[in-house]
Amino acid sequence: MSAGPSYDVVIVGAGPAGLAAAVYTGRARLNTLVLEKAIPGGQILMTDWVENYPGFPEGIAPFELVENFRKQAEKFGAAIVTDEARTLRRQEAAWVVAGQNNEYAARAVIIATGASYRKLGIPNEARLTGKGISYCATCDAPFFRDAVVAVVGGGDNALTEAVLLAKFCRKLYVVHRRDRFRAIKILQERVLSNLKVEVLWNCVLESAEGESHLERVMVRNVKEDETFPLPLDGLFISIGMDPHTEFLKGVIGLNEWGEVKVDFRMATDQPGVFAAGDVAGACPKQVATAIGAGVSAALSVNEYLESLG
Repeated sequence: MSAGPSYDVVIVGAGPAGLAAAVYTGRARLNTLVLEKAIPGGQILMTDWVENYPGFPEGIAPFELVENFRKQAEKFGAAIVTDEARTLRRQEAAWVVAGQNNEYAARAVIIATGASYRKLGIPNEARLTGKGISYCATCDAPFFRDAVVAVVGGGDNALTEAVLLAKFCRKLYVVHRRDRFRAIKILQERVLSNLKVEVLWNCVLESAEGESHLERVMVRNVKEDETFPLPLDGLFISIGMDPHTEFLKGVIGLNEWGEVKVDFRMATDQPGVFAAGDVAGACPKQVATAIGAGVSAALSVNEYLESLG
């Protein structure tokens, strides 16, 4: 593996945070490289329609939005290369991102590798994602007005999503594999007192079913070992997220969930390394906040490089 050319900044990840950062570093005339292991876009591409991004009152297709981000980043000089980051190390005055295909040296690095929603792993889950199955109620709840919906999970995020969904749907099931929630008490009280909500305790999902759209799920009560169909218009899976930080362990500080620890400048505990988007612990998991964090990280990189002279 040969060492690639030296850049002012390498941005790892071409989701909304990474591409927003690239727009700003490019405009600042910093020699910018964006590494992306797959196609640009990240988790936003799992959404069928983006309705909550400012400036698009009718909504916009996620691929179209990401394509606009990409074109804008490239317009300002950012280069986008397909490669997967494997390690990050300090080498003299530079940071080196070692990818599968090459090594990329830079004076600063922005980590924007995002996170993946945990999947249930049930039959038809992937096929029906975006067709009734979602992982983000904040993104998709308005699409389910007067519908019958279920949330899977029992933690804070699952019950927060349940409270939000109950404002839109006609009937809401909360499917939880245990006989009690793990969420904070106030969220439990809000869910349990809502007349629209029915909790299916000690239950797991066996499969999702439907042709062009989700129609039902098969539910198994693990305590009684009984399986039954549950007709649904929508299913929200809220069992956590896994940040893409394996290649950073032992190099920069991570929190208990594996997210990158950052301060208000999106700086990590290592000089010259910044993080933004879903991979960062301080960033809400929304496209608009990811973009804002990416911009903040880019501005911080510019300040940092100026301080180096």
